[in-house]
Amino acid sequence: MPRTPVDTTDAATVSALPSADAPPPHRWWILVVIGVAQLMVVLDATIVNIALPSAQKDLGFSDGDRQWVVTAYALAFGSLLLLGGRIADLFGRKMTFLVGLVGFAGASALGGAATSFEMLVVARAGQGVFGALLAPAALSLLTTTFTDAKERAKAFGVFGAIAGAGGAIGLLLGGVLTEYLDWRWTLYVNLVFAAAAFVGGVLLLQRTTRDKSATLDIPGAILVGGGLFCLVYGFSNAESHDWSSPQTWVFLLAGAILLAVFTWWQTRAAHPLLPLRVLLDRNRGASFISVLITGAGMFGVFLFLTYYLQQSLGYTPIKTGLAFLPMVAGLMVASTLATTALIPRIGPKAIVPLGMGLAAAAMVWLTTLDLNSSYATDVMPPLVVAGLGLGLVMAPAMSLAVAGVAAEDSGVASAAVNTMQQVGGSLGTALLNTLFSSAVTDYLDGKNPADPAVQAQAGLEGYSTAYWWSAVFFAVGLVISVVLYRRGVPTQDPDAAPVVHM
Repeated sequence: MPRTPVDTTDAATVSALPSADAPPPHRWWILVVIGVAQLMVVLDATIVNIALPSAQKDLGFSDGDRQWVVTAYALAFGSLLLLGGRIADLFGRKMTFLVGLVGFAGASALGGAATSFEMLVVARAGQGVFGALLAPAALSLLTTTFTDAKERAKAFGVFGAIAGAGGAIGLLLGGVLTEYLDWRWTLYVNLVFAAAAFVGGVLLLQRTTRDKSATLDIPGAILVGGGLFCLVYGFSNAESHDWSSPQTWVFLLAGAILLAVFTWWQTRAAHPLLPLRVLLDRNRGASFISVLITGAGMFGVFLFLTYYLQQSLGYTPIKTGLAFLPMVAGLMVASTLATTALIPRIGPKAIVPLGMGLAAAAMVWLTTLDLNSSYATDVMPPLVVAGLGLGLVMAPAMSLAVAGVAAEDSGVASAAVNTMQQVGGSLGTALLNTLFSSAVTDYLDGKNPADPAVQAQAGLEGYSTAYWWSAVFFAVGLVISVVLYRRGVPTQDPDAAPVVHM
């Protein structure tokens, strides 16, 4: 079965080399275009967080409704990603990428101009829908543009750094725009990103041929979309209601059943949405799980450290965003080092678990923070360690998750990675928030909640609990990555398809 795509692609790469745009000299500019689009999608998961209090004041919605501004994006994005990946494979990556950019910009403009809570939530869901087209198309374009093993490693180092650091950059940019302009600019800023990426995409990207005989797996799309929606909604419901709420468990159970039926259907469908061959490679499976766990654990840093810096230490939104920069720097250095030097020499079996271990250690270190902690000696060192750890996991895992995939499956493999990150993030947010709240409630039991000192200490108890559980996530990730990743260097993997590596 893999014979046809490998042969045709090999022929295309050899014969079309002199005339193709992608190899010399434009491929690095294509990386810039893809990077800008990916940054826009990733930072939108956090950029609105810092602007929420201002938006809430402006549009007058309740604390209970507030989470839907964040969740609407994750719901639409996470539940439609696999469909978006298949659309990219079937209808051409360039067209899907450009349509995603235009739609994302339109939804962002609608959100920026929102005059009501409902309008803002619809716009955020719209961003998620078009983001689900854009993200897998971007990653599969990267996979098919960089066919040389060394260059792909560099490209994925940059891409992995953007994917990991986008959340922190979103916090910084959200702080700057909210403080100096207006909360609406956290949405309007996407028009600048989208316009730059659109112009670059039109000029540089090549139109890919598509399989006209293939069709979309509509039952599969409904099953996986519904399953992921139920899972994300169930976790969000646990955050706003309770883990004991019947509604939470009904949605979580429905999600699990729908995903089980989806897996069964994929073995029967003529043109499956997620061919199971994509998941069955050991390195790829390990990479998917690593991205899921990292997505869940990362929120231990972004979410709770943001609250800690603003509420416990009194930082402004901008100062909070700046505080994350050393972490971003560590993440970028480790991402580049991992994909260009460490993985090609040592392989993932040592590097990814090392990253998980560093991230777990950083989470444990963060549990020592108190009301008198200083940034330089207490906050920054664990942040740098967390950045290094996340960089050693994110870039290699994202690269290996799509390595060796046949050309016609690259979009759906890319979508599966993004889905893991989104579902992991949603799961982590809900779970850690619930654990945070119960730790705060337990601490306040029998004490005077009106006392500001008691309240401040209760917050610290909650943050510490969240960091401990994040450390547990990463420790589990360490064990799983040690067990699942193959020994040796991935380029020597006999299952790797030539379309990706050479």
